[in-house]
Amino acid sequence: MTVTPGSTATTGLTVRNDSDIVEAYSLEVVGDCASWTTVEPARVSLYPGTSETVTIRLDPPRSPEIRAGEMPLAVRVLPTEHPDAVRVPETTVHVEEFHELRTEVRPRRRRGWLRGRYRLAVRNEGNTPVRVGFTPDQAGEELTFAFSPAGPALEPGESVEVGLRVRTGKPVWFGSPVVWPFTLTTAETGEQDEASADESGGSSPLDAEFVQIPVFPKWLLAVLAALLALLLAWFALVRPAVRSAAKEAATEVVQPRPAPAGEQVGEGETPGSGSGGASTSPTGPGSGQGQGQGQGQGPGEGGDGTSAGGGQQSSATIDLKTSGGQTETGTYKVPDKSVFGVTDIVVANFQGDEGVMTISFGDRKITTIALETFRNQDYHWVTPIRIPANDTVTIEVTCSEPGTPATGRRAQGCHEVLNVSGVLTRTEQ
Repeated sequence: MTVTPGSTATTGLTVRNDSDIVEAYSLEVVGDCASWTTVEPARVSLYPGTSETVTIRLDPPRSPEIRAGEMPLAVRVLPTEHPDAVRVPETTVHVEEFHELRTEVRPRRRRGWLRGRYRLAVRNEGNTPVRVGFTPDQAGEELTFAFSPAGPALEPGESVEVGLRVRTGKPVWFGSPVVWPFTLTTAETGEQDEASADESGGSSPLDAEFVQIPVFPKWLLAVLAALLALLLAWFALVRPAVRSAAKEAATEVVQPRPAPAGEQVGEGETPGSGSGGASTSPTGPGSGQGQGQGQGQGPGEGGDGTSAGGGQQSSATIDLKTSGGQTETGTYKVPDKSVFGVTDIVVANFQGDEGVMTISFGDRKITTIALETFRNQDYHWVTPIRIPANDTVTIEVTCSEPGTPATGRRAQGCHEVLNVSGVLTRTEQ
């Protein structure tokens, strides 16, 4: 017998009663074909010497489980009255081949600059082993295709996943995405002729597409154009205006400032005239290292001072030594009939002493600083601090621990220096 999966085939079996009694016979298909073979009728009753032909119907499903090839078919005939006289006639059924491939591409759409990757899920739904191949088709020649593995072999019911790489030859730099549609056909390869392959060994073409996106998006062109416009505006308009404004500001800064009304030079008085001189005011309560010295230069002494708006640039230095654990004071006294406009002070703690220093202008305390926090410190004022005649610049130092100067030997006492600078102006009173 020959049968094709998915179709029906029939044959007949004749049962004859050679006994001398009425006998009933039960018929049952046994073997590999039993699951899809039936007997009609399945039970017959025969008088002695009579026979009956039953129909054996074969309905193999179209499934990979029904392998192609030769398959035995047997029917067991069991007498009811004489079960020991059972008979099992046999024959051979030839199951024909059928070919069916199921292919799915995932995803159907890919986006990329030059290449896209896909996956092909292939299943052999036929009942015989096959080797499959893939045929891509594209309208032009812009795409190249590579399969991995290129020709897998599949047993009936077996599945495999094949990688597909699609690549273009040239990038798209600007503009809109380009869509490249293509189709994929899966077919069996081997020694079978083209007619049989086309009839049963191939799958329907699958549609897919590769979307080639531009390397630079559209909005980048707009951004580049805006940046170029900003650069041109900067060099053509903003930069010259900024440079002109900066130049005018610099010119205004270097212009000489007029002296305040109270510091104008009196009639018959020149910046180089008047009385003044160095002032030294040791007021420390201790002796030896606990003395402060103030040295200043008045407008009448000339020196290296320069005239500044009706006054004379002047400076004074207070050199103060303090014993460990003691507090000493050093002062500089403003000359009579003068006003000292202080603009800068510089404090030196060159030994790295530890303690506290307080700086005062007259009754006004300017600052209190810890000696260990600095070696050199300076302060500056745009508006001068005016110190009237006979008032003092004072530093008070409390020496906690003398430091170590550059000689490498610890000092016996603290030693600080204050330099105060400004404009010394003569007054009429």
